[in-house]
Amino acid sequence: MMSRPFSIRLRSVLLAAILAGALSATARAGEVPREVRVAVAANFLTAAREIGAAFEAETGHRAIVSHGSTGQLYVQIAQGAPYEVFLAADRDRPARAIDEGYAVPGSRFTYATGRLVLYGKDPALVRGPETLRADAFAHLAIANPAIAPYGVAAVEAMTALGLYEFLEDKIVRGTNIAQTYQFVETGNAELGFVALAQLAGREGGSRWLVPEALHAPIAQDAVLLNRGADNESARAFVAFLRGPTARAIKEKYGYGPGD
Repeated sequence: MMSRPFSIRLRSVLLAAILAGALSATARAGEVPREVRVAVAANFLTAAREIGAAFEAETGHRAIVSHGSTGQLYVQIAQGAPYEVFLAADRDRPARAIDEGYAVPGSRFTYATGRLVLYGKDPALVRGPETLRADAFAHLAIANPAIAPYGVAAVEAMTALGLYEFLEDKIVRGTNIAQTYQFVETGNAELGFVALAQLAGREGGSRWLVPEALHAPIAQDAVLLNRGADNESARAFVAFLRGPTARAIKEKYGYGPGD
């Protein structure tokens, strides 16, 4: 009959062997996770998640997506946040990221072009620019133009229509375009200037697609950050973002494909 101390030692040896085998298998499969951390402007979040899922299915690499306003994300990058790819809602911040030494020179490109929409949950409310001239609403939501390019476009559009000063007292500002959309959805604002992508596949409400002539193009640039320069997954994600699968997803959400 096996003694108790010997039995305990045997079980310990067997457990150690099993763990060693598991670790060896992990090492053979690749000890370093094939992941890329992507900072994404809020307007592009839904499309980015779908692109990330397609990226993982096609390549085996995984995209870990964080989102916020372009301005907030840039501050985080400057403060050392561990992002490896930056998908902005403008062209300025990716260019600055290169100029200020946070991103790889020559890696910047336009991954999408956005469209601005005036949106209301009431299906009878939005009828075009005349909606803004009427006194049928108390609050108009826009993204904060100090940090969000869609907010800049909204101010430019209202200014071009000669309505900014008329509307200024009704404006409520979201931290980013996602919060701006929520203001309308929750009834905190009857109207909002939101991204066309946020309304993709959604029925109901009323909307006016703002003519691009009323504001500067919403060209959205991407850049490979220094932290991702030696990461195979980061480089693969940038390449995938420019490919046909990602292009189809971008067009599905109402974006121009970019470069």
